[in-house]
Amino acid sequence: MLSWLFYFIDFKKRFVNETNMKNAIRDFEMYMATERDLSPHTRKNYLIDLKQFREFLEEHHPSLIQHGGEGLSQVDYLVIRSFLGALYRKKVKKTTIGRKVAALRSFFNYLLREGRVEVNPAELVQTPKTEKYMPTFLSVDDMNTLLNMSHPSDIRGLRDMAMLELFYSTGIRLSELTGLNLSDIDAAQELVKVHGKGRKDRIVPVGRQALIALKAYLDKREALVLSEADRRDSPVFLGNRGKRLVQRSVQRILDKAVLMSGISRKVSPHALRHSFATHLMDAGADLRSIQELLGHESLSTTQKYTSVSVSRLMEVYDKAHPKARGGPESA
Repeated sequence: MLSWLFYFIDFKKRFVNETNMKNAIRDFEMYMATERDLSPHTRKNYLIDLKQFREFLEEHHPSLIQHGGEGLSQVDYLVIRSFLGALYRKKVKKTTIGRKVAALRSFFNYLLREGRVEVNPAELVQTPKTEKYMPTFLSVDDMNTLLNMSHPSDIRGLRDMAMLELFYSTGIRLSELTGLNLSDIDAAQELVKVHGKGRKDRIVPVGRQALIALKAYLDKREALVLSEADRRDSPVFLGNRGKRLVQRSVQRILDKAVLMSGISRKVSPHALRHSFATHLMDAGADLRSIQELLGHESLSTTQKYTSVSVSRLMEVYDKAHPKARGGPESA
């Protein structure tokens, strides 16, 4: 009988601890949505990260999650480092680990503001240095091959061609393409309004070839509209069921187009964005203009395209210049 009593007390304690930790995360979720006004994508990822941290504490430090913050005040940077160490052992990408550090910093800053903790232990944890990333892109010839490929003349073929042309003409992200509405297209001014990251809108020019492809698709788009609700929402790109095209479907459409074009490599929507930026850089566009077109908040993000262009320039130089490599012919 006594053993059952101890079991019940232990179970109740663990239930209260877990519930209070969940309550702290729930309060933080409300704070992110109302006061921080973070994007749904960021909120979703932060909540995933905090849930993973809670599960880590439940397994390795159960006493630190009690009372919705009182136990959390005992979390120090060593606990967080042990959490990150477990992620490293699982070979989680450094970019993902960096996001989890950011989520913990934001969470503990909120608890600090609410008086639930006295310090933010995540401030003492360094964000891991990410690997240097060189964007992948298609050559101008490969890009032309992809865009000049013949598509079926039905509504879906016209839609797919319009999407590919718009990707390359504007350099927009996948989420930005699927988020476009009819009111965002200004064909007369040859402009499109793009809803970017962090709810920041920008205006970008659209090439005439892309506008021609868009017009051909939009003239027949009504064939995909199934309900009045869809007509009011007015997404530009629709799926087979008349709803807004989802990102996963766009990737499948691109995969099929790449396969049909004969390009023997994997191409992502982001590679089309990189191709847009790299080709502009190669043609002499200045970095600030490319930054504006891509919607980068920091110029340093755009500067990676400089590295790509310089690398290609050196490759051409090495192949073409008679004295580039040394040897008898350059003596």
